[in-house]
Amino acid sequence: MKALRFGRHAAIAVIAAGALALTACGSDNATGTAPAGGQTSAGPKVTGTLTGIGASSTGAAMDAWKAGFASANQGATVQYSPDGSGAGRKAIIDGSAQFAGSDAYLKDEELESSKAVCGPDGAINIPVYISPIAVAFNLPGITDLKLDAATVAKIFRGEIANWNDPAIAALNEGVTLPDLKVTPVNRSDDSGTTTNFTDYLASAAPEVWTDKSAGVWPATLQGENAKGTSGVVKTVTDTPGAVTYADDSAVGGTLGTASIKVGEEFVKISAEAAAKAVEAGTPVEGRASTDVAIKLDRKTTAAGAYPVVLVSYHVVCSAYDNQETVDLVKAFENYVVSEEGQQAAADSAKSAPLSPALAEKAAAAVESIKVKS
Repeated sequence: MKALRFGRHAAIAVIAAGALALTACGSDNATGTAPAGGQTSAGPKVTGTLTGIGASSTGAAMDAWKAGFASANQGATVQYSPDGSGAGRKAIIDGSAQFAGSDAYLKDEELESSKAVCGPDGAINIPVYISPIAVAFNLPGITDLKLDAATVAKIFRGEIANWNDPAIAALNEGVTLPDLKVTPVNRSDDSGTTTNFTDYLASAAPEVWTDKSAGVWPATLQGENAKGTSGVVKTVTDTPGAVTYADDSAVGGTLGTASIKVGEEFVKISAEAAAKAVEAGTPVEGRASTDVAIKLDRKTTAAGAYPVVLVSYHVVCSAYDNQETVDLVKAFENYVVSEEGQQAAADSAKSAPLSPALAEKAAAAVESIKVKS
């Protein structure tokens, strides 16, 4: 399987120099920054404060991006509140943030609503982060299980009550499964991770998962819930027999993860396998050429592809009120999609760098951001 790496085509834009007097316009509950290994960014420096709200799944990557960007732009600060993808999309639409982090691209109706703040072309989706979603479980002594889409769907619908159920045993010959209650744990907030996970289930196991894909977990289903990626991972870590879905970067410690059946093989979770699945995706129809939203093929049978994957986007306005904001947004996003920005995320979060072709599209989308006319 060919590993993907970020192409060198995503050049850092030439950013107008000068001090920018920008004020943060959203939640100032920013996450803490972490060292990003001394990354630098080419081009003239910018200053000011950029505010984002959104996905919690990209927390480790965002810390790396914030630190790397700040080290190259001493007067620049990025504030980011990981309130969930739904909160992020709402914030960019109502103007309370300058960018949103979202594990799901804007719906058509959201795109239409964004035009009031972002100008006649609305907001655009720029892919910045590719990561597998782990089906993570707490089973003492077991770190790997083989599951297919139908079995995963039955587990999260409560149709499989114990871990030694015949459906799980049939896929895991030779594994001693405990007689332990299955406790599904879902996100309580509007989550792009939930959107991607339920999209996989609805596409790959429609005979079992009869609900539509959505960012809010079906209220009719039983189970535990917790807020944010860290919330569901902690709940599962503290609960023997529990299982959840979460960005792979957040899963560690004693938790096991499932290999997912694709075609006739079981694919182990990895950034490379997630990138392989994204390669099978297609552009979302009806969007502007500068919008890089991707429709994923959850039923792919491509060898080595892991289809329980999310593409996280930075949702930005196609146009802002002034040049200062445009310069700051473009400077940050160019760093994020650059080779060094993508490597910083991969080092911190186990994510897959954008492929060369996708990197070029992302860089072109950033370059299209302009001042409202």
